[in-house]
Amino acid sequence: MQDSPRNLRVKDVALPLDRCPVLAPNAFFKTALEAMGRSRLGIVCVVDADGMLRGIVTDGDIRRQLLKMQKPFSAFFGDDVIEHAIPHPTTVGPDMPLLDAVNLMEEKQVWDLPVVDADGKLVGLLHLHPIVKLLVSQQD
Repeated sequence: MQDSPRNLRVKDVALPLDRCPVLAPNAFFKTALEAMGRSRLGIVCVVDADGMLRGIVTDGDIRRQLLKMQKPFSAFFGDDVIEHAIPHPTTVGPDMPLLDAVNLMEEKQVWDLPVVDADGKLVGLLHLHPIVKLLVSQQD
């Protein structure tokens, strides 16, 4: 018998780092777009050499940047990804109750939340689809 949704923690559902697009701050912005395409996630996490989360870039951020900036899309390609990252994104800890994290996702209207340890090191990514899949499977 599986755990009740009330007993689940973020770490029970979060994607591990090897399934998350993670880039260094000085990676080309074009690389972020390619990583989003490969992962089929609309987010890239930017971490420093110690694995500390320095920001995120989402597909929505890219769309907003294109509308706000007065330069052609191709001019973004050579920028460092950190130039377009949200520097202090909303995050969750691995031991946070999953239902609290889902409520936070709803409040912030996001599909993804970086999972960080107590020191701010990226340890995973909470993505809405695995949560839905898990909760639906528990209904069977």
